[in-house]
Amino acid sequence: MSSELPPLREVITNYELRAKKSFGQNFLLDLNLTSKIARVPGDISDSIIYEVGPGPGGLTRGLLASGAKHVVAVEMDTRCIPALADISNHYNDRLTIQQGDALDMDEPALLGLVEGDVARIVSNLPYNVGTMLLVKWLTLEKWKPWYSSLTLMFQREVAERIVAKPGSKAYGRLSVLAQWRGKVKLALTVPAAAFTPPPKVNSAVIHFEPTEPIDASVKLKHLEYVVAKAFGQRRKMLRASLKGMGVDALILLETAGLNPTDRAETLSVADFVCLAKCYGQMLGGD
Repeated sequence: MSSELPPLREVITNYELRAKKSFGQNFLLDLNLTSKIARVPGDISDSIIYEVGPGPGGLTRGLLASGAKHVVAVEMDTRCIPALADISNHYNDRLTIQQGDALDMDEPALLGLVEGDVARIVSNLPYNVGTMLLVKWLTLEKWKPWYSSLTLMFQREVAERIVAKPGSKAYGRLSVLAQWRGKVKLALTVPAAAFTPPPKVNSAVIHFEPTEPIDASVKLKHLEYVVAKAFGQRRKMLRASLKGMGVDALILLETAGLNPTDRAETLSVADFVCLAKCYGQMLGGD
């Protein structure tokens, strides 16, 4: 059905949609590839899809052609709205377009979610806000979250950080946050040449499914703080990187059963959760 719409290159020309660096834009025009990404979450025929930064609508077309029940797309660039409106008209209004900043959105309200709805986030995220959006979605206070899965495209280096395991150079804050609360995998890689304009690096799609967290009793703010401190000086031993937290770093590490001479990248996600929980207890329930 999407083949009846004008080719995306023609849409870009007609609406003068030159990609802007200020929006972090790199348009994905290969409809075979966008359809492949749309299939990563599995059957989406029962799903309300939330898409950020659709641009001229390449992935949007893939999602609708793959049978998404409804797509809600948030686009900051007003130039793209008419092109997206054409897609909405073509697909009998199964696409809702919201102009605005995704960082400010109350997604459940925007999507109009009611009990029983299945919502998924599928996006080729703008490079300049991709990590901030991921952290927003991983650090919701209420868990399990309002979405059933995240299928997100990042620069490959960022994607590798999200799925990295302890002991690797890519392992860090994003790895811990994602793997504390869910299962995450690298779903596919996307060459730079697939984009217009082509970025300087390749991209990759990750797929995240929320689960029960490792020890739900740990406070999110404590975990975020401990992880940020540990990786803020990742070359240092933990006894040094964890100084200045308002508690004795050596006692904290001993309480958590960790070696003071270890470094952040050697700790498992469970180790960080334990460390954060002990930190909270030492603070006295703050």
